[in-house]
Amino acid sequence: MSGPLQGLRVLDLTSVLMGPYATQLMADMGADVVKIEPPAGDTVRDIGPMRNPGMGHIFLHVNRNKRSLVLDLKQPDGLAAFYRLAETADVVIYNIRPQAMRRLGIDYERLQALNPRIIYAGLYGYSEAGPYAGRPAYDDLIQGAAAVPSIMSMASGDEPRYVPLTLADRTVGLMASNTILAALVSRAQTGVGQQIEIPMFETMVQYVLSDHLGGETFLPAEGPSGYPRLLVKERRPYQTLDGYLCVLIYNDKQWASFLALIGHPDWFTQDPRFASIGVRTQHINDLYRMVGQAIATRTTQEWKGLLDGADIPCMPLHDIDSLTKDPHLEAVGMIRQVTHPTEGAMRQIGVPVRLSGTPVLDEQKPAPQLGQHSGEILREAGYSAQAIESLMARGITR
Repeated sequence: MSGPLQGLRVLDLTSVLMGPYATQLMADMGADVVKIEPPAGDTVRDIGPMRNPGMGHIFLHVNRNKRSLVLDLKQPDGLAAFYRLAETADVVIYNIRPQAMRRLGIDYERLQALNPRIIYAGLYGYSEAGPYAGRPAYDDLIQGAAAVPSIMSMASGDEPRYVPLTLADRTVGLMASNTILAALVSRAQTGVGQQIEIPMFETMVQYVLSDHLGGETFLPAEGPSGYPRLLVKERRPYQTLDGYLCVLIYNDKQWASFLALIGHPDWFTQDPRFASIGVRTQHINDLYRMVGQAIATRTTQEWKGLLDGADIPCMPLHDIDSLTKDPHLEAVGMIRQVTHPTEGAMRQIGVPVRLSGTPVLDEQKPAPQLGQHSGEILREAGYSAQAIESLMARGITR
């Protein structure tokens, strides 16, 4: 592997999506991520569609560039193998409740004694410092706890709904990778590792309230909570004569240009609703409705030509199928056709960022089969062929 994190060893005890997404981001940057799985494997392996058992589509996308090691950590020899790996690892990351980690014997104090440089990162629902500590947490529950469905309802007028993305899992995964890298920078300065906590609830609360605390930011309040521009019903893709177009008219110049396009340049100076960005925000639902009525009179391509010419930001609305055929994504290689050694031809989602000095690989390593690298990783840890065969015979690895 190449990349800026080359030489970094991560022991990945996570499963499903939140943790694997965090470690995928590090693996994409060149870290050696050892995905440690129980003998039955990560449960997300079995979420279809798939071509072969244990190689579901989501697993393929969030576990590339990793090596799979099977260890039964509930057996003493499996735990001993993990301890041996931890002696030279840089990061241990997990996403089960801390109490379960302590029962396994993989707590920070024990690993710190083996390796004072270890970064011990826990991703779980709620901070251990509060009364929700230890409660079970999933993406839907955290979206709800952080008011995301309520915001969806405020904007649409419909009943509350979850965002149809694993929004909390991926947001927390991003926060986790960022926090781990910050801890590694600190270790480079001090020589000492540390324990870090990345709770889902608090991460999503920061995410939501940064936009929507609104007037409640101030004490006493200077108005209601919520960012009006994001909550109005008319903030949506606009229907054209033959499709939909996403348009954002934001600053003074853009509004003046748009009003000129629709034949009302005088509105910008004479209609008080356009006086400033603050006033426009107060009337944004009405203004967006006016934009929608105008957009409905022409085709998508006609409007795209006019708006591009006026330097007003716009993009045609994609669906999932058309997104995979986007010409820009094709040009930058974001979605490529590759051949997986066991799964055959498939689409692979690329790495979105570029680094000039330590570039990531153009061709990503495929997601591993269960236990594909068990032998080589245990050999690297000093196990003999005979010892590895013994672990396999007893079901501790495979």
